[in-house]
Amino acid sequence: MKIRFKVQPYQTSAVEAVVDCFAGQPRVDERLPGFELGRGARSPAFDEVVANADFAIDEARLLANVQAVARRQNLPVPSSLTDFTTLDAKGEIVPVKPAYRRDALAATGVHLDVEMETGTGKTYCYIKTIFELNKRYGWSKFIVMVPTIAIREGVAKSLEITAEHFAESYGKRARCFVYNSKLLHELESFSSDAGINVMVMNIQAFNARGKDNRRIYDELDDFQSRKPIDVIAANRPILILDEPQKMEGAATLEALPQFKPLMILRYSATHRTRHNRVFRLDALDAYQQKLVKKIAVRGIQTRGLAGTHAYLYLEGIEVTRSAPVVRIELEMLQESGAIVRKLRRLTPGDDLFAASGQLEQYRDGFTISEIDCHRDTVEFTNGLVVKAGEARGDVAESDIRRIQIRETIKAHLDKEKQLFAQGIKVLSLFFIDEVAKYRDYARADEKGEYARIFEEEYAQLKDEYLAELALDNTAYRHYLAGVEVAATHSGYFAIDRKTRRLKDPAVGARSVESDDVEAYDLILKDKERLLSLTEPTRFIFSHSALREGWDNPNVFVMCMLKHSDNSISRRQEVGRGLRLCVDQQGERIDAPAMVHEINVLTVVASESYQDFVTGLQREIADTLTGRPGEIVEAQLPRVEDGRKPKANPLNANFDTAEFQALWRRIGRQAVYRVEFDSDALIRQCAEALDRQLRVTSLQYGMRRGVQRDDLSDETLRQGEGFSLMESVTEWAQAAPAQVSYDLLGRLAERARLTRRTVAGILQRIAPAVFEQYRLNPEHFIAEAARLIHEQKAAITVRHLTYAAVDERYDMGIFTAAQSGQDFSRATPRLNKHVYDYAIVDSEVERRFVQALEASADVTVYAKLPRGYRIPTPMGDYNPDWAICLREGSGAHRHVVVETKGSPSLTALRDIERAKAECARKFFDAIGSDSDDGELSYLVVSDFDELMDAVKQVERA
Repeated sequence: MKIRFKVQPYQTSAVEAVVDCFAGQPRVDERLPGFELGRGARSPAFDEVVANADFAIDEARLLANVQAVARRQNLPVPSSLTDFTTLDAKGEIVPVKPAYRRDALAATGVHLDVEMETGTGKTYCYIKTIFELNKRYGWSKFIVMVPTIAIREGVAKSLEITAEHFAESYGKRARCFVYNSKLLHELESFSSDAGINVMVMNIQAFNARGKDNRRIYDELDDFQSRKPIDVIAANRPILILDEPQKMEGAATLEALPQFKPLMILRYSATHRTRHNRVFRLDALDAYQQKLVKKIAVRGIQTRGLAGTHAYLYLEGIEVTRSAPVVRIELEMLQESGAIVRKLRRLTPGDDLFAASGQLEQYRDGFTISEIDCHRDTVEFTNGLVVKAGEARGDVAESDIRRIQIRETIKAHLDKEKQLFAQGIKVLSLFFIDEVAKYRDYARADEKGEYARIFEEEYAQLKDEYLAELALDNTAYRHYLAGVEVAATHSGYFAIDRKTRRLKDPAVGARSVESDDVEAYDLILKDKERLLSLTEPTRFIFSHSALREGWDNPNVFVMCMLKHSDNSISRRQEVGRGLRLCVDQQGERIDAPAMVHEINVLTVVASESYQDFVTGLQREIADTLTGRPGEIVEAQLPRVEDGRKPKANPLNANFDTAEFQALWRRIGRQAVYRVEFDSDALIRQCAEALDRQLRVTSLQYGMRRGVQRDDLSDETLRQGEGFSLMESVTEWAQAAPAQVSYDLLGRLAERARLTRRTVAGILQRIAPAVFEQYRLNPEHFIAEAARLIHEQKAAITVRHLTYAAVDERYDMGIFTAAQSGQDFSRATPRLNKHVYDYAIVDSEVERRFVQALEASADVTVYAKLPRGYRIPTPMGDYNPDWAICLREGSGAHRHVVVETKGSPSLTALRDIERAKAECARKFFDAIGSDSDDGELSYLVVSDFDELMDAVKQVERA
């Protein structure tokens, strides 16, 4: 299979942010005069060098462009192109050292930074930027400079797999190669070819001391007495630095001027030194826009037991139709007298003393008294409370590793069962610190400790899952049963060329990353093959030093089977699995309504959930710079507890005749059509702006305070060391004149209308209303876009019609919704719901469920799965409830309900109100030609509102 690429708006914005910095630069395609490249005779191939044209715009125009882009991106606006800063040892922003500034400006006067979170397609963006710079300005010579072999190989692979995609968009292909000092004919072609040329180079090729690395600076007989660096410099290449924070050593910085770059573009998620930032998509942006996977963590915490050595590990709690079941690993006495640790499924009332074969350490009060699936805890009669993920008693490192491997397999199978029907291959990745733990050549079977543990635990869990699978889930049952344990795991390591055996990768003395080309070649070569469901490999073992090479989009579970250290941050660890997954057609799974239902990366940590999450969020917060206002913890990406999601089984209510009749009514699909007059839209929008558009002037506040006389340590700590003496607020008559705005473009983008339509609206509004634009352009744009969007939604709904079609929603959406449910939001066990529990989103829903259960009028009901989505012009809509109400003479009324804090449509947000009106028309369309009872769609705040509304419908 091949991964398919599509145009993403945020990636287009990143490209435009760079390209727009050179607005005014003419496009140049001419072949420029050659350079004298050595003392000897020149090669005919270098009589002319197709170099990048120099800047035709001056520094003032360039600075103005960069400032305009920064304002557009809501970034700090530079006052000059040379305001470089960095972070000191305390994390404070300080000016760069003079030596850094000297070397940077000796290389070029143009330095631009692009900040993009790991997993959002940074490499794709700078490849597209290469094509766009060539299209707009004619520049054709580019060097991608990287800090490691891993990134180099990854970039080369990305250039290869995106070639066809960009050829379709731009009608040309880039000539790409990896620099090799022994293959200098590639460099000759780079210099003389008139097309787009991209050289990929790792910094060791020019900043190391080895003989091969120094060839770039030598006059070479086999290169016609020329220096490779001179040939490169003659092309005035554009340098693209990937992960520049890893390339700030003195040797690298001193070497950059010798390349004579036209400009330097730096791409990273974590810039340490900042130049002119023109685009930002940080960890917070990426999470909020659902561009990366959501993170869940399964932590493991060890605790001692006072006065006993009883070993316990609470793996998790399962929700069954009878009662909650707990999975506990404990020590058990065998008939042979040996003591082994085994996993048992136990229920309330079970005694660990009996279950263990009467081992003394479990004699006193180890009977299960309560299993709480909402808090994920088990309480024993001796008062001990154990939380899921806790290991207590005599816990060695080997125990932790076995637990981690088991948890990884379990998380994998849970995810695989959920996603298999959607054609999504699930991969799990183990990082280990030495090959011998996976492949031990001293043993006859060559299986290392971790490989043996994996096969033991996998075989046991596979049998358990097959026994518990629903009988009608034949496709996944066949798939799971058909994969042999030995074929489902594989090791990706370096290979010794002489013995052909796996080996530990070579790691530099001061590095935690490997430069083993063979290992990365293997990883990257198999990237697409691993995504196919026909490939049995699902669990991958790799060396932790090779982590930079792994960015497979379908890694859903990660496990670090290694000692914790400070060389690799938690953020680096999870970064390898953040990319959104693809299906069997190579299509990215990124529909906003479902993206974080499917794309969840589970990290199996060797520390507690709380410790991992606290550390990860602190690391994320430390990277968020240049944002207006203070970042609070609630804004940070939410990291879920990987043990919270549980299966919520369907029950007998699902198969009843009443619910099946309800599903026949609402399971039908429909398509919509909208026809309206653009002139009417322009007229209504202009009238709304005249009535409601009110813009607040820019305010400037001045406060004067003095330090308190009674200053103390306590007042300083409380931030009360100064007393406010005076406060003055002034209002500006107009916004600063030097700030320019593309009013039509900004409004068209926000309102999703053409520039022509927006121009028509602005031409019709009253002059006094339009004059407010001068007072506060940002507020004017925001408010105008909101009002236009409201009118657009209203007129769209009025002119919208649905037509029922033969296609139906797949009942499999109910089966898929059984797994991965967060029971911290679950109701008590229910009697009329099609699932044993309802997972509610608010107190309004919780009270609504209580009323449904208590009412004699309710026969059966369902919280509709997220897979039940109604198409609307404002995006897909997922109603809350489907309810079957009992009427006289055995008849039933079917009702689809949206529960809100207020039942009034006028109190809802405009987008919600529009979607609700669309839903009403949708259910009218699909319910008009059936004999299975009445069908209504209602928006209510509680059950009493529902029954009143039903009575009104009956009377009507």
